[in-house]
Amino acid sequence: MFKPVPTRVDYVQLEHDVQAFWDANDVPLKYRQRNQASDKRWSFIDGPITANNPMGVHHAWGRSYKDLYNRYRTMRGYKLRYQNGYDCQGLWIEVEEEKELGFRSKRDIERYGVANFVEACKARVQRFAAQITQQSIRLGYWMDWDNSYFTNSDENNYTIWGFLKKCWQKGWLYKGHDTMPWCPACGTAMSQQEIVTEGYRDVTHKSVYLKFPITGRANGQTGKEAKSAAGFNPRGSSPEYLLVWTTTPWTLPANVSAAVHPELTYVRVKQGDEVYYLSKGAVDAAIRGEHEVLGEVSGRELVGLTYRAPFDELPAQSGVEHRVIEWEEVKDNEGTGIVHIAPGAGAEDFALSKEYGLAVIAPLEEDGTYIAGGGFGPLEGKFAGDVPEEVFASLRQKGLLYRVQDYTHSYPHCWRCGSELVFRLVDEWFISMDELRHHIADSTRKARWIPEFGLARELDWLRNMHDWMISKKRYYGLALPIFECKACDSFEVIGSDVELKQRAIEGWDQFEGHSPHRPYVDHVKIACSSCGAPVERITDVGNPWLDAGIVPFSTLGYRNDPEYWRQWFPADWVSESFPGQFRNWFYALLAMGTVMVLDTPDEGTPPFLSLFSYALLRDENGEEMHKSKGNAIWFEDAAERMGADVMRWLFLRTNPANNLNFGYGPGDDLKRGFLSTLANTYSFFVTYANIDGWTPDGQTGRRANGQSRACLSAS
Repeated sequence: MFKPVPTRVDYVQLEHDVQAFWDANDVPLKYRQRNQASDKRWSFIDGPITANNPMGVHHAWGRSYKDLYNRYRTMRGYKLRYQNGYDCQGLWIEVEEEKELGFRSKRDIERYGVANFVEACKARVQRFAAQITQQSIRLGYWMDWDNSYFTNSDENNYTIWGFLKKCWQKGWLYKGHDTMPWCPACGTAMSQQEIVTEGYRDVTHKSVYLKFPITGRANGQTGKEAKSAAGFNPRGSSPEYLLVWTTTPWTLPANVSAAVHPELTYVRVKQGDEVYYLSKGAVDAAIRGEHEVLGEVSGRELVGLTYRAPFDELPAQSGVEHRVIEWEEVKDNEGTGIVHIAPGAGAEDFALSKEYGLAVIAPLEEDGTYIAGGGFGPLEGKFAGDVPEEVFASLRQKGLLYRVQDYTHSYPHCWRCGSELVFRLVDEWFISMDELRHHIADSTRKARWIPEFGLARELDWLRNMHDWMISKKRYYGLALPIFECKACDSFEVIGSDVELKQRAIEGWDQFEGHSPHRPYVDHVKIACSSCGAPVERITDVGNPWLDAGIVPFSTLGYRNDPEYWRQWFPADWVSESFPGQFRNWFYALLAMGTVMVLDTPDEGTPPFLSLFSYALLRDENGEEMHKSKGNAIWFEDAAERMGADVMRWLFLRTNPANNLNFGYGPGDDLKRGFLSTLANTYSFFVTYANIDGWTPDGQTGRRANGQSRACLSAS
């Protein structure tokens, strides 16, 4: 007899009953073992979920796809590895652990002890990995959970060391001195990957229009500046100013130059007793009150003018000649068409400083405060975000303030802690993309991208991305195996634990037995290959996308079992959410995979043959889910209210190229429609199978009145 279907099906309780049956009969284990003798292999490499917080419903969408594809290949008789992955290192773990410990700065970590903090981060990973495992099982995701990989493992870290050494040997790894986006709360630089698109938020700042008093012409000009500056003289006896606009008042004490577009038209505007220069297209938005346009000049005529900077009185400004340069990125209708340039506080500004030989004034400490003893007078020790009113007051006192205006714009924020970023002049480590991007693009084209537009988007990223910044001035992450010799200004990269032990001249006994993390690995010194001096590892840790990008090698035994690696490489299929990952995990896979197989018989082989991706999960009204908005849905709530099967049907019936509007309303609709029909169909079968006494072995019973009834086919 089949158990009758109740009039009202409790789908959630039914799932718990089925799960209990699976557990009692080792069904997931039998499923994973069924094709172990098969000659057909299907290689799935999991994009690791961050073991940092409980799983969300958006994670459940991606994991449902992975389970679907694995089950399909298993049903087709393929042998699989069923390996789940956990992302375990980096700033995302550190920030959450800092919150839990009540820390407010890097100094708190150092007082607590780096070793203690690293171990606390490791424990956090284990705690949430265990929770996500149970949540995934509740979702019905069948994997070999006891064989999950962790990116903080020794094998993962040492395999990245091998990748970095190969980059160094190719001449692609270098130390850069540049102005980078910087999180003052986390105390580390942010790479281009980390802030584009999702790293920007709309905020309102106090912007300022201010006056730079013109003083004459620059001396010793050469080249295009000498030609453009010839023959221009301020007219009349009224004091003349460059009218400048900025949304970052804190950068004004670091001003060294002003930029104009050589081809734009600029005007001389008289207001009261003063004359201002600004672009013709900016007059209506910038100038307030009665004014007279005296005439026009080209931007090229302005190049070479000198001016007095708004904070010339500061010792940090001593000896700096402030002059107008040309820059073709200046916009006619943005601000005033004259851009304030502070190379120590802006990335594009720093690039211009190298082009024009400008002075560089770097104003900020790691925590975003003005450098104590740095020549910044009353601003020293104050946080950059707190000084605008003080800056405005100083400008007003000097007669240089034109007006202040609220300005709403898209501004970069830390993708983890949410702090507004500043720009600092720092030393960071990079992988050059000049040559490598072309190799990566060749590999990218050999893979199948689903949806197809993913290929174009990835190639566009590769064409336009900057060099890959791989360093973080943090604590818990990949210990970059870079040993920099101060004695002879050289550096080298150690490629493995074996090599480190062979090269160690000090500290190996203190390190041995520990994972390759700070502070343990910091004890080891090697002898410089060039001059023989003892050399320490740099203290920087690695960009966390290095951790996830290496997994097609580290998880398959690339270093120690090349035969096994070759059986499963490249991956037949990988999958993650597309927005953002074309510049994160997908990019890291391609970049690292391309380098790892260079100069081998596998050169040009992409790390995956097919990439399946999907869009973003929203609430049922199409809005982003946020805890602060009250529209976020937690996984456990969804699973216990609507059921995991309902969640999976909502996920899997969606066109993956489109955003998914997820919520209890769509879940109820699915129950009333599809699942109700399915339950009624099964109820019909059960009713008449029981009447006929039909059993799965094909035997047919008799009805009470002795008449036979045709039973439903098991097919």
